[in-house]
Amino acid sequence: MAPIVSLARAAGPTRAGFEQGAITEAVHRALDLAGYSPQSPPQTVAIKPNLRFYWDHSTGETTDPRVVGAVIDYVRGRWNPEARISVVETDASSMRTRYAYPILGYDRLATEKDVELVNLSEDEMLETQTRVSGRTVSLPVPKSLLDADLFVSCPKLKVGPFAGGNALHITCTLKNLYGCIGKRRKVVYHPRVNEVIVAVNKHLRPHVHVVDGIVALGSRPVRLGLIIAGTDAVAVDSVAARVMGYNPGAVKQITLAEREGVGTRRGLVITGEDVRALAREFPKRSQLMFKLTWNLQLKMLRAYAGLTGDAVPPALD
Repeated sequence: MAPIVSLARAAGPTRAGFEQGAITEAVHRALDLAGYSPQSPPQTVAIKPNLRFYWDHSTGETTDPRVVGAVIDYVRGRWNPEARISVVETDASSMRTRYAYPILGYDRLATEKDVELVNLSEDEMLETQTRVSGRTVSLPVPKSLLDADLFVSCPKLKVGPFAGGNALHITCTLKNLYGCIGKRRKVVYHPRVNEVIVAVNKHLRPHVHVVDGIVALGSRPVRLGLIIAGTDAVAVDSVAARVMGYNPGAVKQITLAEREGVGTRRGLVITGEDVRALAREFPKRSQLMFKLTWNLQLKMLRAYAGLTGDAVPPALD
């Protein structure tokens, strides 16, 4: 079946930004257009936002809790009002989940929506192995995500801080699962980040993706008011790349994920908003700056690894 990716825009914004009602309407419209429906009412639901460092959602760096709240309302309103819903995230090299939740408004969301906030770093981990580009990649992944009846990825629409080689690096639904890896110092994976992103996506398969482009991030934050939804990670990221003004074929994580069977762009059907019009609004980031930033960051990562004793895991060599 050809993948469907939907795009819906929130009405507004006002001077204060986008209203909750407009965001909720856009999320629900995008999910309706995407056409996903679980085979049976989900009892356990895991929703994975993108919480990077402690940046407020207005910066375009982290998932707006109002988008996650709209997803929660959709799940309960359409599929199961009694579903047990968890918002999930792991610790990272420069972020602790227990601090990120209250700072970024997720404690308040959990109280309002009666959901649980879970630090996946404290979950039971399964040590997984998979082949990517002919090499074995070993990663710890949280068991609870494999057991959830419904797994929803809620990433950000943004260009990543660096590129590997000549390929662009975007942060969307494929990259969002990188944040599910059960290792705090994920910095050690950065030298081969695309292979690791694809490896974790071969193990963890969200049922549906809801991309937060309310405030998107390119060369600067922009109030785009956009929600992208779909069930195929490769298809969703391909559309996201086009919205950002880039050729999906230039994004290594997309082409590698498709080659490794994570998803497909073949026969892609786009519904809702006009991608070309959105791309004209997105503040595109320079590829030259990508390459310069990547080279600098790679040197810093190697220096960091030498100082801390961290290294690229042998399974990636």
